[in-house]
Amino acid sequence: MALLVLVCIVLAVAGAVWVMYLDQRVIREFQGRHWSIPARVYAAPLELYVGAQVSAGDLEEELRRLHYHLGDPAAGPGIYRRHGNTFDLHARRARFIDELREHQLASIGADSNSITSLRQGDGADLPVFRLDPAVIGSVFPIHGEDRLVLSPADVPPLLRSGIKLIEDRRFDEHHGVDVMGVLRALWANLRAHRVVQGGSTLTQQLVKNYFLSDEQSFSRKATEAMMALRLEAHFSKEEILVAYLNEVYLGQDGTRAIHGFGLGSEYYFAKPLAELDAAELALLIGLVKGPSYYDPRKHPDRARARRDLVLQELGLAHLIDATAAKRAAAAPLGLRPPGGSYVPAYLDLVRRHLKRDYAEADLAAAGLAVYTSLDPRAQAAAERALTLNLKRLDAASRVRGAHLEGAVIVAEPNSGDVVAVVGGRDVGTDGFNRALDARRPIGSLVKPAVYLTALETGRYNAATLIEDAPIELKLGDGSVWAPQNFDRQVYGRVPMARALAESMNLATVRLGLDLGLPKVAATLQRLGLETTPTLNPSLLLGTVEMTPLEVVQVYTSLANGGFRARLRAVHAVLDEHGRPLKSFKVQVEEAAPAAAVYQLDRMLTLVTTHGTGRDAVTRLPRRTVVAGKTGTSSDTRDSWFAGFTGSYLAVAWVGYDDNRTTGLTGAMGALPVWADTLVRLKSASFQPVPPELVEDRWIGFGDGLATTQACSADAVLVAVPKDAVLPAKPGCGSSPATSPSGPLGDKIKTWLKNIVH
Repeated sequence: MALLVLVCIVLAVAGAVWVMYLDQRVIREFQGRHWSIPARVYAAPLELYVGAQVSAGDLEEELRRLHYHLGDPAAGPGIYRRHGNTFDLHARRARFIDELREHQLASIGADSNSITSLRQGDGADLPVFRLDPAVIGSVFPIHGEDRLVLSPADVPPLLRSGIKLIEDRRFDEHHGVDVMGVLRALWANLRAHRVVQGGSTLTQQLVKNYFLSDEQSFSRKATEAMMALRLEAHFSKEEILVAYLNEVYLGQDGTRAIHGFGLGSEYYFAKPLAELDAAELALLIGLVKGPSYYDPRKHPDRARARRDLVLQELGLAHLIDATAAKRAAAAPLGLRPPGGSYVPAYLDLVRRHLKRDYAEADLAAAGLAVYTSLDPRAQAAAERALTLNLKRLDAASRVRGAHLEGAVIVAEPNSGDVVAVVGGRDVGTDGFNRALDARRPIGSLVKPAVYLTALETGRYNAATLIEDAPIELKLGDGSVWAPQNFDRQVYGRVPMARALAESMNLATVRLGLDLGLPKVAATLQRLGLETTPTLNPSLLLGTVEMTPLEVVQVYTSLANGGFRARLRAVHAVLDEHGRPLKSFKVQVEEAAPAAAVYQLDRMLTLVTTHGTGRDAVTRLPRRTVVAGKTGTSSDTRDSWFAGFTGSYLAVAWVGYDDNRTTGLTGAMGALPVWADTLVRLKSASFQPVPPELVEDRWIGFGDGLATTQACSADAVLVAVPKDAVLPAKPGCGSSPATSPSGPLGDKIKTWLKNIVH
């Protein structure tokens, strides 16, 4: 008897210690609850102002991309109404880098080209109006978990009542464990001879998800029940309910687990929780029972039946009226398309930029807001251009059983902002990011560095004749290197502008050897190449391997008048309360003399009018001036095009992952991708401002002799130093180009000025 008493005492003490331990654990972990909230990444908002190049069609497309829907704006945010070319809009609450904008009514007028008017809801003029910055993903979710944490004020009343009705009707009466509910579930299961009903309360479900594993054992269930009792002893029903709504698992997006109703609303409907109607809320509530079984994308019939059952219960409980329940049950599921605005290739670039300044743990859990330079319109254009062209090229290819891959990057050269990144043909999935990691020989994309080096010496200009003739070089290993032109032809003495435009290998090699390989390599590094290229003669024909991102960095210096803008994807980072933590300013430094770069750029425009890239301008709006360069690596394994307008610089690459021959030159593979990307973006022509000591002159494209546009059928406009002496074509006096220069030009300018005044 004494032994039995002793055992009971020991068990009682052990039980008390166990309960005290669980009690302290519940208090400590729940009170200090900090959900692992991945950094939210936002695209750049579209800024509207009178004159902005945004047509009425563009504006409506952007509103749809942001999942605004047609209706009466007075009904709430996220709704717009269109009358002709006027849009009445109820903008959502949105946080920008510099301000928090509350819900706002606005009226926007637009025509076929631009914004014509901007007014507030009360009719007052608006100088600038920004559309919502779109969420494009999250960074580093711990264990694959992603969520948007709701505050009590964020929970719609119908969700609050509906989740209790469906999952735990006695939530407000029990103290964590519902004995009556357990008995009721046990009886139902015995009658059905299988598990048809659970007896766990919302509090128990929260405890299991929050503190425990999914292990099915008596000890785990006992621990769950006791922790539920202790949780309710210390915290209010409101705190527990909101925690449950933030914690519950609602589905899977690849490797990303969707937790909580806040993120569930965005994932399934691309709308804030506050904008969901009864049918949409009912679908989310129904998913709690089995997110995989009732997955609305994989099993729409099951999901709809479950949703309609929830709606029926809401109607019977008078949480919604019977008419509303029937109307909601008749509605389609209304899911957003899978993938949506998730841009894994761009997020990869964001992660890499952030890792310079932030620990991975902070990015995974601190609830940061990351504002980027991504332009959803440019991203959509690049994705569409790449996928459609790769399908076309695959269909025309003789290679069976393999699919071409590609990459596109679009940037704004003046700021270095990267506005679009496509890392492969499967644009919405994670995987190998070719835009950042595919190091491939760049072929003739290297040639502008060779010609820039020549221009910097002052011994060469666009009209200088260089020799396109066979050459053989004995290499260090005893082998002989004998390059050839792509078409196997030899052209003799040609002006430098033509040699670059037509991408002549022999002329380029001879020019580069005259300059010296170290100088060419140094030019590449000044332009932005961070690695040191191997000093082989083949460097002059592009055997150096670079990623598309590295090519963009190099060409940024050419598109920006010789100034290298460091590429950036992130503008600013805010903490979970919206306070600024860090901003990333534009970083620009001189990479090459402006006069030499201007001369080179004018030669690169000839690539797109008279040379290997002439198809570029035929695909763009008429009279658009483009500078660019095709690139084709050895045996046509890699197809490249890098080019810039007055607004954008873009680089496209096409090839096979296994490095097999494509049979595609830069003009055949990458150039159409580049052009189809740029044609969907409204871009100004490339019109650089000429430096003081440089002027434009007409020369013969074939012979480099000074001429006039009227005198020579092959006359092209090039830039040369003002003191350059160019031999004239017999019978053709040289003439100044578009803007007069020299003494005669000065007299004409003075005469015109006197007339005007």
